[in-house]
Amino acid sequence: MNIDPLSSRLIERYQHGMPLCAEPYRVMADTLGCEEAEVLACLERLRAAGSLSRIGPVFDHSRAGASTLVALAVPEARLEQVAERISRYPEVNHNYLREHAYNLWFVLTGPDRAHLDRLLDEIEADTGLPPLDLPMRNAYRIDLGFPLVDLP
Repeated sequence: MNIDPLSSRLIERYQHGMPLCAEPYRVMADTLGCEEAEVLACLERLRAAGSLSRIGPVFDHSRAGASTLVALAVPEARLEQVAERISRYPEVNHNYLREHAYNLWFVLTGPDRAHLDRLLDEIEADTGLPPLDLPMRNAYRIDLGFPLVDLP
């Protein structure tokens, strides 16, 4: 996908934070010198093209509850079924396949560790697969932004 000028400006300006207000898309549009409908249409084009997966906050898990990285060793024949089942949990994000014996990886978030432990038990009971629970010990840097200034 070629990135049009509005998409480029939108990503460059807001990939590190959106306005925290009742009408963030209107504020974004005002800042970018366009209409709110143009911002929303641009975001939809990026989503439809697969260039944008989500719009939302990244929380420090220690301030917003608890989280853990989880891996399952899923037999290939069950992979789609188990992945679909795991994705139904609202506490799950970043559910993805990796080339490894532990091939399904996802992040669980919740209000506290006890909640995560209940979910892990439920997932094991539901799938018959013991989860590998890998809680984060230390965050060194979380910043998924990419400068677009050198894009053609």
